[in-house]
Parts: sequence; C-alpha cells; structure tokens
Amino acid sequence: MKSIRVAVAAAVVGVALTACSSPMEAGAAAVVGHERISARDLNKNVQAYEAALRKVNIEPSQLGVSVNQFVLSRMAEQSRQQQLAEKFGVQVSETEIDTAAQDKGEQQTPEMNLLSKAVDPTDPRGYLRAMIGVNKVIEKFGGSQNQQAVEKFKVEYNALAPVFSPRYGKIGQQGFVDAGRFGKPSETSEQTGQAQQQSQG
Repeated sequence: MKSIRVAVAAAVVGVALTACSSPMEAGAAAVVGHERISARDLNKNVQAYEAALRKVNIEPSQLGVSVNQFVLSRMAEQSRQQQLAEKFGVQVSETEIDTAAQDKGEQQTPEMNLLSKAVDPTDPRGYLRAMIGVNKVIEKFGGSQNQQAVEKFKVEYNALAPVFSPRYGKIGQQGFVDAGRFGKPSETSEQTGQAQQQSQG
C-alpha cells in the first residue's frame, strides 16, 4: 500500500475564501464568474476521484484533508481558468492536451500527477484544457517574466474569485496537500513544477 505524507500548505494563488456577500444559489457548491458549480456535479467529481484514489491503493482518508474541499477547489480553479481563456480567445488543441496528459509534474507518473491535483486520471481533459489555456493567456499578455503582464493577469484572475457555499467550510484556492502527498517527487520535475507555479501567479 502506498504511503502518503500529507500536510496542509499555504495557498499558491489567491487567499482563503468563505461564503462572500454575494447570494449563493440553492444547490450550488460554488459560483465562479458566470458559472455555477452544482452540488450534484461536485458529488459526481468526488465519487470519481475517490474511486481513482482507491485504484492506486490510496484511501481518501489518507489525504488528511476534506476530499470535498480539495475537489471543489480544483473545480472552481478550472472554471476560473477556462473562463479567462474564453474571454481572451485562447484556443487549446487536442494535441496539446495529449502532451500535457503525459506530464509527470512533481510526481513519478502522469497518473499520480493528476491525482495530486484532485483530478480523476480517466477524465483529465477539461482540467488540462483550462490549465494550458490560462498559461496561454499569460503569454498573450507578455509572459510570466513581464511584470506588467503578471499584474494584468492578476486583475483579470481576481475578478473571477469563487464564492463557495458555507456548508463546505473555509476553502483555500490551492495547496491543500504537499508535494510528497502521492509518493516521492521525481528528481527531474522540480524545476518544471516551479516554472508552472510562476506562470500561474
């Protein structure tokens, strides 16, 4: 059985949010911009994610965090990224998604990398499309090394801050679990992970 050491980490992007002053629709787990994440969709995603964890002999309880919060945070982030990509006319090809699906990130396999992001490895394309799309938005603005581009991105990004239902508790944006949560990180992927974090914030 795989052992995972899990720890709560600081959010990488944004700040922890609770239910804000905006009204929360009945049956909604979160509202992101013009999109609503329903409790039903969240439950479906949580069930698929928990099943994917068990396939690699990881019990959801081993994460040390609320799976509902972990998955909901990912769903909200995915919606946020996708809306930004759509707003700025960014297109992501199927080939780009196929390539990203093979990325091991900071893990030893692509499957573990996706699991570490609260993504079901059998259905990652929506998540990958959003992730690639938001990186393209940053590049369109001038790149992650351009301070003006980064500031412009932050303004657009923060305008889509999620509003979470209070029944899911206090939810941060990212960083519920540490890099060692799904096994030992691969030695060659650390710089790649750092570059991705820089491009996203």
